[in-house]
This record gives sequence, C-alpha cells and structure tokens, in this order.
Amino acid sequence: MNKLPDAPRPTAILEAALYVDDLDAAERFYGELLGLERIQRVGERHVFFRLGTSVLLIFNPDQTELPPTNPRLPVPPHGAHGPGHVALVMTRAEMETMRDRLAAAGVQVDAEFDWPNGAHSLYVRDPAGNSVEFAEGWLWE
Repeated sequence: MNKLPDAPRPTAILEAALYVDDLDAAERFYGELLGLERIQRVGERHVFFRLGTSVLLIFNPDQTELPPTNPRLPVPPHGAHGPGHVALVMTRAEMETMRDRLAAAGVQVDAEFDWPNGAHSLYVRDPAGNSVEFAEGWLWE
C-alpha cells in the first residue's frame, strides 16, 4: 500500500444526526422537554438544535434520501432507518433534575449506571426510538 500524505486530525464533532419519522414529536422532545435551542426547521425535512458549539440535526430520512434541489447546496442524499444514539453532556446533579422532568413527562428510563471509571450515564428513548444518553463529560477520559 502506498504511503498516505500527512493530514491534520479533526478536533471535534461539529454536528451529529438522528433520523425520525415525526419531526413535530422530535421538536417537542428535544426543544420543549430537553430545552435545546432550536435554530432551524425546514418543513418536514429537518429540525436543528444548538448544543454549545455543536448542532444536533434531526432529519426525516424520507426527505433526506431525495436528491438535492438547490444547486448552491448540493448535500448528497443520506439517511438511516431504525434507532440511533446520541450522548448529551450533563453533570450528575443535572441528570437527577432531568430524570425528574422526564418522569413527569412520562418518559421511561432505559438504564442508569456508573461506568467503571465512575462517570454516570442515564439513557432514555426519544419518540422515534433513538437512544438518548445523558453522560458526564469526562466519560471518555
């Protein structure tokens, strides 16, 4: 195999995507229940939320699998079907408060535990069945 040229490594995840069949339900879950800042909604195609310097992209896969219609934004078709996963950073104390809020909204906890390094995680499902994890930011240290 030929030696590849050197290149810098990416330094962060700018955006992550989940796919849902009901954008209204996703907007209520991520925007109203979790309190994320909605930054854009385009019809039944997508809704985007800001999380610090990152963006959570929520797409309807039936729409994103279609070829692009705007020649200035030639985003290739993409999409996934079935549950995905995202982990959102919270402190342990913030997770306790969020757990109470989720319970009051009828959202069931899938799992909650401490990892071998002591970091805490709380898992729930969004309305589309995606696994949403709340984890202490030092989980991977």
